[in-house]
Amino acid sequence: MPKTKNAFYAQSGGVTAVINASACGVIETARKYKNKIGKVYAGRNGIIGALTEDLIDTSRESASAIAALKHTPSGAFGSCRYKLKSIEEHRAQYERLIEVFKAHDIGYFFYNGGGDSADTCLKVSQLSEKMGYPIVAVHVPKTVDNDLPITDNCPGFGSVAKYIAVSTREASFDVASMAKTSTKVFVLEVMGRHAGWIAAAGGLASTKDTEIPIVILFPEVTFDKEKFLARVDELVKKHGYCSVVVSEGVKGPDGKFLSDQGLRDAFGHAQLGGVAPVVANMIKEGLNLKYHWGVADYLQRAARHIASKADVDQAYAVGKAGVEFAVKGNNAVMPAIQRVSSKPYKWKIAMAPLAKVANVEKMMPKDFITPDGFGITAKCRQYLEPLIKGEDYPPYKDGLPQYVRLKNVPVKKKLKTEFKV
Repeated sequence: MPKTKNAFYAQSGGVTAVINASACGVIETARKYKNKIGKVYAGRNGIIGALTEDLIDTSRESASAIAALKHTPSGAFGSCRYKLKSIEEHRAQYERLIEVFKAHDIGYFFYNGGGDSADTCLKVSQLSEKMGYPIVAVHVPKTVDNDLPITDNCPGFGSVAKYIAVSTREASFDVASMAKTSTKVFVLEVMGRHAGWIAAAGGLASTKDTEIPIVILFPEVTFDKEKFLARVDELVKKHGYCSVVVSEGVKGPDGKFLSDQGLRDAFGHAQLGGVAPVVANMIKEGLNLKYHWGVADYLQRAARHIASKADVDQAYAVGKAGVEFAVKGNNAVMPAIQRVSSKPYKWKIAMAPLAKVANVEKMMPKDFITPDGFGITAKCRQYLEPLIKGEDYPPYKDGLPQYVRLKNVPVKKKLKTEFKV
């Protein structure tokens, strides 16, 4: 067996403002371990790139281009929503991965994603061992939903939280200025299928020196229409206006998503989106108040211009640590962020076994949500505040941020067979 092995890196699921910072951490660190890692190949469009043998040679990129990934949003190599089925259901998928890895002398697998990616990473490490071609598989955490277990928080979340907190504050200033003769309620829809971490960030917009009437609707709290309308009515009568931050994953008493349109995404999950107008219409019909609503959608996860410095630093750190874990022979693990203290904010990287990460969702703790179900507690605020602190602006030119576009030179295919996905 050669002394060095190539590495494969792929991005999975919805991208973030800082996932490329993790890619930068992986590639820059791998280049420092030339005695163990040859080239870093990236999968074009995530794991699909591995299955179709559509690999990108990152060694063809300059050091400055790779460094620029740290301040560039989205997925530089392309991502995908493609969940590998269980080994029992589709063993051929995993065998194909190993076949491609073997053909390109790949001994390291870095999968940058959320819970489904952790599961895939674990399965690859297990099957490769059984097939006689062991792969060191390391999961690099990423998800704006902040719902991975063990790690204190997830890279990507801090920047989304900052964007939502800022947007809630700014939109609230807007509606407050118009409340006398026009809009009384602004409704902002944010991401979050099962966990209300992003919605909770809206609560940070209101502080002791800048108080704002905000109602938050969490997926963890069953939606009560009458109770909700009563709260909105109370705040509008007291302050003249209020803002509502609603998670896309809010459910009614029947257990159905308020925004479920009957569609499904590539992972088989309900295709959500559109809860803001549903809630806004309730306010119109129930209280006869003028409203405006908005959907943060891709804007919240692509906003690198307002990224949290803590988030950027952590995203890079998990990529770097992932390589360091791998070259030491650690397999089926994930770099996890461990909070040392909140004031001052200190953290370090720990190692988590993938067996305890895969397919486990971390929900908002009950003591993070106020008893009425519409706000965040002091304990939640203490958890969230450090994650949005610090600015790490990208370079600007002519008023616009300068983001890098890589060459993404393809690796010559070696296999004669093709694989359809």
